[in-house]
Amino acid sequence: MKDFSEYKNVWVFCEQRSGKLMNVALELVGEGHTLSREIGPDCKLVALLVGNNVEGLKDELYSYGADSVYVIEDDLLEHYTTDGYTKVIVDAVNEYKPEIVLFGATHIGRDLAPRVAARLNTGLTADCTRLDIKVSDYMDYLETYTTASLAGLDRDDDNKGLKQTRPAFGGNLMATIVTPNTRPQMATVRPGVMAKREPVNGASGELVRVKPDLRKEDINVELLNVVKAAREMVSLTDAKIICSGGRGLGGPEGFKLIKELADKVGGVVGSSRAAVDAGWIDPSHQVGQTGTTVKPDIYFACGISGAIQHQAGMSDSRIIVAINKDPDCPMMKLADYAVEGDLYKVIPEIIALWDEVREG
Repeated sequence: MKDFSEYKNVWVFCEQRSGKLMNVALELVGEGHTLSREIGPDCKLVALLVGNNVEGLKDELYSYGADSVYVIEDDLLEHYTTDGYTKVIVDAVNEYKPEIVLFGATHIGRDLAPRVAARLNTGLTADCTRLDIKVSDYMDYLETYTTASLAGLDRDDDNKGLKQTRPAFGGNLMATIVTPNTRPQMATVRPGVMAKREPVNGASGELVRVKPDLRKEDINVELLNVVKAAREMVSLTDAKIICSGGRGLGGPEGFKLIKELADKVGGVVGSSRAAVDAGWIDPSHQVGQTGTTVKPDIYFACGISGAIQHQAGMSDSRIIVAINKDPDCPMMKLADYAVEGDLYKVIPEIIALWDEVREG
């Protein structure tokens, strides 16, 4: 056990690509702001920007809740490399000693965070769906959503450690992990899980320019070219309307009807894990605890029974419409609007009536 008294503040690695902040970065700024206030009045939320010519993003980060923005800029950081980003972040952490460091569980975050944690000789909890500081809040969560034991916990416990909750054993169990013996406490968090704060126009904060000690020899790969995929990318996280299909479709051809519905209502196509496991659709469409967590305005669940792992990824949707032959399945009970019937008859009716309803 070390003396942790010199460690303070919550850091969020704010991932940006081509000078645009990723949504998960803004979500984590909001969550980090909440965590910092729960730790105490002396704790600040620090947004960490790494790249080249990215200082202009600071005002957007202030508006979403950042108290300070630490900027690390260098020509060698123009494009993401594991070696370059790891070195400058580790150097900054060693210099400023944050208590908590959060990353989005994106392709970059999942590559970067383990390297940083290993060099700092600290722990890392991956793919978190919930973060807590207050023991009482965590106990409320346990009592409401899980069957975990409350033995040994006291609501008045003054422990300020980060409680990091993530799915385990294929999503069948929610595990909460703490890091009592090392600092900083580190976690990656799934995109779409945390809510953004309402932006405050004109908000300001502290700007700290961190000068990196980075040489070309520190980077063991050479980036020759950036090639963007020509295939259609699925953006479930940002979608306002999602039309998902499950095992009830009966086969991959059912997703043609789901795509027709999605095109009509201006949504994107999602799926249950069962449909992905059956090979009916690409895994990038999967919604749920082991897929993408989403919060659209409207979620159509077509032929999806509603396993708890799927519900965990979409239950915060504003309006849920379920279409299923089984009136007693979990999804029909969760839904705001439950339509009992054959989806191959119901969905064409919805498509035909959509324009008429919207005009009305």
